[in-house]
Amino acid sequence: MITITSAISLDENEIRYAFFHSSGPGGQNVNKVATAVELRFNAAHSPSLPEPVRERLMKLAGKRMNKEGELVITSSRQRTQEANKED
Repeated sequence: MITITSAISLDENEIRYAFFHSSGPGGQNVNKVATAVELRFNAAHSPSLPEPVRERLMKLAGKRMNKEGELVITSSRQRTQEANKED
């Protein structure tokens, strides 16, 4: 479980990660190793979010929310998969 607040926790299975080639830093590994990460969370259908929280998240997410109600966040600032995932 991922604790968001004292009242809200997400099941780790609700979050999906995908890795892809980054155009950012990477030295000799750039374009060779999939270091960038994309996080997807289906906010529209999450059983973990109370309705007021879901509505607020969907309003605040802007372009990070796709038409299916998935929150999509990418990170490629770091040189490793793990560092980008942590970021």
